Amino acid sequence: MITRNYETLYIIRPDVGEEQLEQTINQLRTFLEEQGATKLKVQNRGKRRFAYPIKKLREGYYILMTYTAPGTAIAPLERAMRLNENILRFMTIVLEAETATEEPEEENPVLARA
Repeated sequence: MITRNYETLYIIRPDVGEEQLEQTINQLRTFLEEQGATKLKVQNRGKRRFAYPIKKLREGYYILMTYTAPGTAIAPLERAMRLNENILRFMTIVLEAETATEEPEEENPVLARA
């Protein structure tokens, strides 16, 4: 099974208590581990103000998770986030695989003349 590096950022409502905040974070961490995620790192980025209101709220807790997981783990994770009423927004991206020796791209001769 092919695994990739992922990064998921999600925002938790600002009106949850400290205990419920930790419970939500641990619930998603456990869910990912059950789906086969490894190298899981969770960072609580703290409470931040939004640029615009989300569901009539002006701030929220930003949580960043980086992990390695099979592609089949992402859809169930996002479904669980969608169903959790404490999570306002979320976004998952695939991180590029880092290689030690990257070759520079060749210039396109047509574009080089312009």
